[in-house]
Amino acid sequence: MRSRNPGPNTAPSAALSRREFIAAASAVSLTSAVATAATPTSAADNQTRLAIEGGEKAVRLEEKRPARWGEPERDRLNAMLQQDSLFYWQGPQTRLLTERFQQACPLKYVMPCSSGTAAVHIAVAAAGIQPGDEVITSPVTDMGSVIGIIFQQGVPVFADVHPRTHNLDPADVEKRITPKTRAIIAVHLCSNPCDLHALKAIADRHRLVLIEDAAQAWGAKYRGRPVGTIGHIACFSLQASKELTCGEGGIVASSDERFGPLLQQFGDKGFDRLRHQVFEALAPNYRMSEPQAAVAAAQMERLESLLTRRSRAGNLLTQKISGIAGVTPHEVHPEDRCGYHFYYFRMTPARFRVGRDELVRALKAEGAPVNAGYIPLTVHRNPVFQKHAFFGGRWPVRDSGLTTMDYSKVQTPEAEAMLEDGIRVTIHEGMTEEYVSSVAEAIRKVARHYAV
Repeated sequence: MRSRNPGPNTAPSAALSRREFIAAASAVSLTSAVATAATPTSAADNQTRLAIEGGEKAVRLEEKRPARWGEPERDRLNAMLQQDSLFYWQGPQTRLLTERFQQACPLKYVMPCSSGTAAVHIAVAAAGIQPGDEVITSPVTDMGSVIGIIFQQGVPVFADVHPRTHNLDPADVEKRITPKTRAIIAVHLCSNPCDLHALKAIADRHRLVLIEDAAQAWGAKYRGRPVGTIGHIACFSLQASKELTCGEGGIVASSDERFGPLLQQFGDKGFDRLRHQVFEALAPNYRMSEPQAAVAAAQMERLESLLTRRSRAGNLLTQKISGIAGVTPHEVHPEDRCGYHFYYFRMTPARFRVGRDELVRALKAEGAPVNAGYIPLTVHRNPVFQKHAFFGGRWPVRDSGLTTMDYSKVQTPEAEAMLEDGIRVTIHEGMTEEYVSSVAEAIRKVARHYAV
């Protein structure tokens, strides 16, 4: 069979041309796709893509905290080594620490002690808390805020917190007052001053003692006044994580004549060195040593510079993240100074496609110095409170009928929520404006990516 001859208008190579055309078209398409992938828009995509998904980090700077001690501390320690005694009473280092503390926080009676926990215990004892007496405080705090209450056989009562300041809600405090209430411990969380005018008014109205737990609040100011000078007794910590530190240590102070003269004896085994020099009360040994006082005295000289820079960094972060959908910045009153022991903001769960822990992982990948929440549980959710197992598995005050408190039934919903949806940001005095801005950009980038 013969093949068909091509017609007069058909080119002999028509079939080959069609194959060539298809191959050429495929090559052009592939080249175009490669060229598109290589265009400058891919760089922009890489910047907006989350770092956890292969994009560029928002925080590319490395910020290191400045040295926390140096020549001033060395000079004071060298002076201490020339002394015949390292005992606190009438010691030159302890006297110097007291003087420098009073320059920053002008209170008449000052007792340097072994820790912030010791400071609170001394304050509770000086306030005259007796078995079964109730002391209202925050459920979002270190255990050191309540240990002194329990050891004095008092009863911690936990009030809820404000959703944006994370400090005691005065309205809820007033609701928790009973005929057994004797004191309020206001915890200045994150170095953010509590609403002291409201709490002091409540304390005065109900004849309660107001104790300021300023463990995290060195240099903080409430309406221009140093934190610690509004309540009846002030407590500070010099533990290693605090802005000022001597490793471990604390200070308790007061200008109230009812309590101030008692501070020394309740930190010194009950021995009254100021007046009768006899034991009129039983108390622990919470004395500070001269080496600790030497370091702490040197640290006091750094306070104003540290707080100015930390406050500036935290306030700038608030400014930069305000307005981000689903993000609630840390609220500080415009007339107050917060030293930002840490910065704490909240993310509204309903506004995001993922949970808080996923958001934190994404922020860490961006280089942001963040962690999930603050403490794992509110204080009263810890097993020791749920089981009322404070002393050898028992609670004598409850066993004897002096209280009916049942911590398994205590509800503080706002405190629970802030621990579940909050994110903690590290703040330190070495942070530059550029660095803080990049942290804010990381928060904005992650929030935008996971927004509903």
